[in-house]
Amino acid sequence: MRRAVLWALLALASAGTLQAADQPEVYAARVTRVFDGDTLWVKPLDGGRYQKLRLDGVDAPEICQAGGTASRDVLARRVLNQVVAVSVRHRDDYGRGLARIRHQDDDIAAWMVAQGHAWSYRWRRSLGPFQAEEARARQGRKGLFAQASAELPRDFRRRHGPCQRPD
Repeated sequence: MRRAVLWALLALASAGTLQAADQPEVYAARVTRVFDGDTLWVKPLDGGRYQKLRLDGVDAPEICQAGGTASRDVLARRVLNQVVAVSVRHRDDYGRGLARIRHQDDDIAAWMVAQGHAWSYRWRRSLGPFQAEEARARQGRKGLFAQASAELPRDFRRRHGPCQRPD
């Protein structure tokens, strides 16, 4: 397992994505907590502080929204306590790193969308980076897309506000 993570990090390095002034921060880490379908905590393997990360390019249902706990549970089954390759490109308004996470040769964000447990993140008129994965999940009626009434998290938040979280 660690060998696969090391290969993923080497691939990122050879693609020129190791951290420089304007490059992503790249490291290996163990997932210690899954908060919801697009937010998790990791502990870098080389030490340092725990990091709260948001999967870059996806929007998973709010935890209090239909499909929210299922999305969290699917992500947890896939990565909790696993070693992953992390590439943080930016910090969001909440201080979370927006990250691409790789595990066993899969981009976890793309995998979540393909399984029907998250939407490709929409921005303005763009259907986002995982629009093909979302289209296939919709066609196959996977996960969230088994219900015609699946509501985008941003629309849910607009109507209901944020979920009240116990944290």
